[in-house]
Amino acid sequence: MDGEIRIGTSGWNYPAGHGTWNGIFYPSRRPRGFDELRYYAERFDTVEVNSTFYRIADPVAVTRWIDRTPPGFLFSVKLYQKFTHPDMYLKRKGVTEWDLSSGDFDEFRRSMDPLAGAGRLAAILLQFPESFHADPGAREYLNWLLRALADYPLSVELRHRSWTDNAAETRAQLASHHASWTMIDRGTGVFSTDLAESGNAPFYVRLHGRNTAAWYHHEKSEDRYNYLYSPAELAPFSAVARTAAAKGRRVLMYMNNHFSAKAVANAAVLKKQLDQPLPGEYPVEMITRYPELTGVVAISGLPL
Repeated sequence: MDGEIRIGTSGWNYPAGHGTWNGIFYPSRRPRGFDELRYYAERFDTVEVNSTFYRIADPVAVTRWIDRTPPGFLFSVKLYQKFTHPDMYLKRKGVTEWDLSSGDFDEFRRSMDPLAGAGRLAAILLQFPESFHADPGAREYLNWLLRALADYPLSVELRHRSWTDNAAETRAQLASHHASWTMIDRGTGVFSTDLAESGNAPFYVRLHGRNTAAWYHHEKSEDRYNYLYSPAELAPFSAVARTAAAKGRRVLMYMNNHFSAKAVANAAVLKKQLDQPLPGEYPVEMITRYPELTGVVAISGLPL
């Protein structure tokens, strides 16, 4: 039996900066009580939550996510930076000691309980920085972390080439913990994985954009995600999604080229390439900005 393919974006709230979604994906004039997540979930059936990288979510807030989305809508959650980016954590918190403890795991598990209990958790994403090299200490830490999170479906994003230089060992390590190896595409190249079975872990794909010039050198961090994939560039990812699904795996695909809702435009094109329905209407501003959506999505007030 083929696995399902879910397509969405990395985050749903981009209210500020030159790359805001307001007035592009979200309507310029919002009715009273307008809810961005509810609006998003009328058009997509999954989302990757990136805010949890900066702070562990409040279980009450997580419960509200569930209440604001239809049954069957799935969330993938990015693991808190204290677990994967200790240097960034120390800098942000202004502390000198990295003190990861069992209490941190307990707090994270409590935050995930509503999603896990409701069957709404697609995966936990463990996204490591390029400074995380495949040396013995890093591999042992990864083993320890995966054991601690073994109750959840897991996918691991490894950005340094040392992990792919010894891909067989990395695949075996992740498979031993029933975790998948995240496939990523970004400004510095494509990191691919094979499609071998990995227990119940999903096949997880993240597309960050190919803005190579701005990846390391940019005025604003959002600039690196200012990239729109062409349909031809997306086609290989549609193909790999079909292949993974044919192996019975759940496929999760998230667009992280979020600048000016380019992620939304590309997610819609991916859904079209994979013969998936595209429910809901889109503001005319989306079509004006991204003409390739003409005939792909319904425009507010106009027939498709």
